[in-house]
Order: sequence, then C-alpha cells, then structure tokens
Amino acid sequence: MTNFNETQPIFVQIRQRIADMILSEAAKQGEALPSVRSIAADLQVNPLTVTRAYDALVDLGVVESRRGMGMFVATGAHEKLLAHERERFLSDEWPRLRAQIKSLGLDLETLLKDTGK
Repeated sequence: MTNFNETQPIFVQIRQRIADMILSEAAKQGEALPSVRSIAADLQVNPLTVTRAYDALVDLGVVESRRGMGMFVATGAHEKLLAHERERFLSDEWPRLRAQIKSLGLDLETLLKDTGK
C-alpha cells in the first residue's frame, strides 16, 4: 500500500506523480500512460480518484485520452507542464518559502552552501 500525504487530496498526489513522470521524461511525448485500473490497483485507490488525476492533466493539455486506447502523453507536454509547474511554484510556493527564509535570517551564501548531508 502506498503512503499518501494527509494534507493533500489523493488525486492531487497521483496527478503530481504522473506529472513527475512527464517532467523527468520517464513518459515521453506520444507514449501511453498506465491505465486508470492499473494505477488504482497498484495504489489501492478508487478508479474515480485516478480518473480525476488524469482529468486535471487533460485540462492542462499535457495528457490526451484516445477513445478505446487509454491515456497518452500529449505533444509538447513536457514544455507545457514545465511552464505550468514553474508558474505554480512562483505564485504559490515561493512567497511562503521567501517569507520563511527572511524570518530565519538566511542569506544566499548559506542557502547555496553544500552541507554534505
């Protein structure tokens, strides 16, 4: 059984796993993605949860559904997804991180220092 983060909906976490496959190019443009049923069985979740994850990626234009064939990585998916994830990071996550860095009094040198851990 896969451990899910309790602070995020499961479909969002599945969406992110699929997005990571596309970003890392483990799933390349034009390639078939795992079926809804196989992901649901592997992760022991409801198939509707997986469908929601895929629908979110279809809405972004990075995954396409081919009737009777399954889900496929869309043309230009890597670039579209990279642009979307960068925008999301800069608008949603970076302000919080920036505020935390400021409140901790960290500077660029400290942040870039390799601690060897």
